[in-house]
Amino acid sequence: MSAVTVPEVDTPSGYPEEHYLNNGFSLKSWLTTTDHKRIAWLFFVALTFMFFIAGAAATVMRLELLTPQGDLVSDGTYARLFSTHGIIMVWFFLIPSIPNTFGNFLLPMMIGARDMAFPRINLLSWYVYMIGALALIASLFAGAPDAGWTFYTPLSTQYANDATIIAAVGVFIVGFSTIMTAINFIVTTHRLRAPGMTWFRLPLFVWSMYAVAILMLLATPVLAITLLMVTVQHWLGIAIFNPAIGGDPLLFQHMFWFYSHPAVYIMLIPAMGVVSELITTFSRKQVFGYEVMVFSMLMISIASFFVWGHHMFVAGESTFSALVFSLMTFVVSVPSAIKIFNWTTTMYKGKISFDAPMLYGVSFIGLFLVGGLTGLILAMTGLDMDLHGTYFVVAHFHYIMVGGAVTAYMGALHYWWPKITGRMYPEMWGRFAAITIFIGFNATFGPQFLLGVAGMPRRYHTYPPIYQVLNEASTAGAVVLAAGYALPFCYFLWSLRYGKIAPPNPWGATGLEWQTTSPPPEHNFGGDIPVVSRKPYDYEHYDAEHGEWQGRP
Repeated sequence: MSAVTVPEVDTPSGYPEEHYLNNGFSLKSWLTTTDHKRIAWLFFVALTFMFFIAGAAATVMRLELLTPQGDLVSDGTYARLFSTHGIIMVWFFLIPSIPNTFGNFLLPMMIGARDMAFPRINLLSWYVYMIGALALIASLFAGAPDAGWTFYTPLSTQYANDATIIAAVGVFIVGFSTIMTAINFIVTTHRLRAPGMTWFRLPLFVWSMYAVAILMLLATPVLAITLLMVTVQHWLGIAIFNPAIGGDPLLFQHMFWFYSHPAVYIMLIPAMGVVSELITTFSRKQVFGYEVMVFSMLMISIASFFVWGHHMFVAGESTFSALVFSLMTFVVSVPSAIKIFNWTTTMYKGKISFDAPMLYGVSFIGLFLVGGLTGLILAMTGLDMDLHGTYFVVAHFHYIMVGGAVTAYMGALHYWWPKITGRMYPEMWGRFAAITIFIGFNATFGPQFLLGVAGMPRRYHTYPPIYQVLNEASTAGAVVLAAGYALPFCYFLWSLRYGKIAPPNPWGATGLEWQTTSPPPEHNFGGDIPVVSRKPYDYEHYDAEHGEWQGRP
């Protein structure tokens, strides 16, 4: 990619004279902004708040499970805790986390655009998200949802409290925010690419945003209409899922999982895009098999719609259906395996530097590998019948979702923090936090595989004493994990005031976003329009020390 020269004017703060953060700090200017970078900040603040609510619920759950007796909370309260934790983490953090923050902030810059295609719709997506989040918070004050994060019928219809329905309405609303974001990503990628930015010169992170936008656009309406039907049945008593009056409870599972398995990849594909950027930057090598990486992301988007039935092996599927969904689950794992192969090959003989972002990238590969392999175990119908209702599923799910999506989110935060804020964080603390999170995560969820194999059921707040040692180990690991997540929150806040001024390209990366100032100007590249003449990740011809290209494009 060609470098874009943007003049930098020294000021007493050390920042460029003009950037998106100093163009008015009034509340009104932020709440009415159409700058994609500021909207990313609005999402970041909201998502961080929701993450800590979900984390608080998980903390109480792990404290309850420290002992076999239900001596901290009642069974009803425990059901509300894991329902709240799951609903917030899945729909109000994991799904929007990378797209709505880093996707919003970076996608226009990475393709050489000044902003999103629809800036006002971009801002509206944040307001819609906030309305959905407020509905979810209102459900906590109304008694908290108690039907689980999956809203399974009849728990969410005949036996649900009003808080469960309010939470379902919140998820329904936030789906519109997801759809708006998806439309913006697709149109922006198609219409606003800089001159010379052909499809196969796009960074892999942009490809991940494009692939996940397709998933969002196609899958989210299915969840929305499903939760709308749950709400209608609960309030009006219409026979949709209630078999007593002619409904079909399995219909809900089919519709819910038709969305929710693609939703797994709505969380993972952006993470894969982030990790691709981290691995190539800190290996100082071009991504191995760039085109294969692109097509594997698109293949995941398509194939993920054909595997929902593997969540329903215990729901009474026919033998033929179970066989087909089992085979399709193995098929969808192939493009993910390709990515792991390409990442490790990219690192082979690379000039690797283990800065904090790279530690998160390597952690992602290890944790995602464990999650993927245990997913193949659950894809086998016989084993799934035995393990489906146990802690094995809890461990597998968290290795994929938290070990994958959250680890990549933390890697992205460390990698692009200097660009976003113009400040460097303390690198030593960044590395320490990455290692702490990796150790804490494995100590938390590793024992849960053993609990699942031993037969401990999930969703219970009491258990036989034989399981106590492993639960104590899991709770101790959760303490370490919580400390690991708290550390970046502290030193990022510290860096906003005391961190060193970040240069435009502290990592010596080749992407367009690094060829402008830190923080970027309001329209990303000032008055310049970048012209792209090189393939992505051309580290062979990039002099990182001087920020110059060597040789012909």
